Amino acid sequence: MSELSGRDVISIVDFSRSELDLIMEEAEKLKGKRTDDLKGKIMATAFFEPSTRTRLSFQTAMLRLGGSVIGFSSEEGTSIEKGESFSDTIRMLDNYSDIIVVRHRLEGAAKLAAELADAPVINAGDGSKNHPTQTMLDLFTIKETFGHIDGLNVGVLGDLRFGRAASSFILGVSKYNVKLFLISPPELKARRDVIAYLKDNNIKFSEVERLEDVISELDVIYVTRVQKERFADPAEYEKVRGSYRITARMLASARKEAIVMHPLPRVDEIDISVDSTPHAAYFRQAANGVPVRMALLKLILGG
Repeated sequence: MSELSGRDVISIVDFSRSELDLIMEEAEKLKGKRTDDLKGKIMATAFFEPSTRTRLSFQTAMLRLGGSVIGFSSEEGTSIEKGESFSDTIRMLDNYSDIIVVRHRLEGAAKLAAELADAPVINAGDGSKNHPTQTMLDLFTIKETFGHIDGLNVGVLGDLRFGRAASSFILGVSKYNVKLFLISPPELKARRDVIAYLKDNNIKFSEVERLEDVISELDVIYVTRVQKERFADPAEYEKVRGSYRITARMLASARKEAIVMHPLPRVDEIDISVDSTPHAAYFRQAANGVPVRMALLKLILGG
C-alpha cells in the first residue's frame, strides 16, 4: 500500500520532499499510459469556481486509471442555488464517491471538506493561498526538463500576493536547494507568511521589481497573471495591470536553456511570440497535469 494511501491534499507545505519525489516518479511511469488501477473507484469533482485545465485534467486522470467521475463545474444547476450549504454538499458527495476534488473561491474550503468527509479530499485551489496539485505538476515539469531541481535559479514573476498558484509554487520549490527571485511590483509582493516561511527554512531568495535585472541568471521563469477577480477595488487592479509582458525579444537576454512557465490562463503577460521559442514550456506544463494527477489519485486510493 502507498505511503500516501487515504491522504488528504490540502497544502503543498504538508508534503515532504521525499513524498513529492514519489509522486513525480509515479507520474513518470504513468505518462501516456492507460490502466485499470482504479477500476470501480469514483471521483467526485466539486468545482464551486471556474476551471478548465485543473478540472479536465483531474477527470482525464481518473478515466485513464479506469475509474469513473461524477460532479459539477459550477454552482449553477445544483442544489446550492436552492440554498444548500457547502457542508451538506460535501457530505452528500462523500456518500457517492471514493475521493472528492474541491475548488472554491474561499480559503479554507478544502480543509473544511476534509474535516467533514470520510473520503480523501484533494484541494484543486481555494482562495489565494493553496493550489498544491498545480505545484506538483510544476515541479514535475522542471525535473522533466533539467533532470533535477536542486541548484536551479528560479524566478517567480507577477502577482505573488493574490495568485494561489504562485504562492503554492514558491512554497513547494523551496523544498529543494534552489535560489529564488521574487519579481513583482510593490503592491503584489509575496505575502508575509510566505516570506516568513522562506526565512524560517533558510531559503535563499531576493525580492526584485524588474525582470530585466535578473533574467540572465534564471533557469526557470515562472510567470503569473495579475488576477482581476481577487481585487476588491478595481482601481487597485488598474494600477498593476500589465506590469509585466514577456516577449521573444526580451528572452534574447535569457539563458539558452531557460524555460518560461505559466499555470494558465494567460491574458497578456506572455506575448504569443514566445510560443514558438524553445523557452516556452507552459503548454507542456499544462499537459503534465494528467500524469501527475494520475499518480496522486493512484497513490491515495491505493491502486
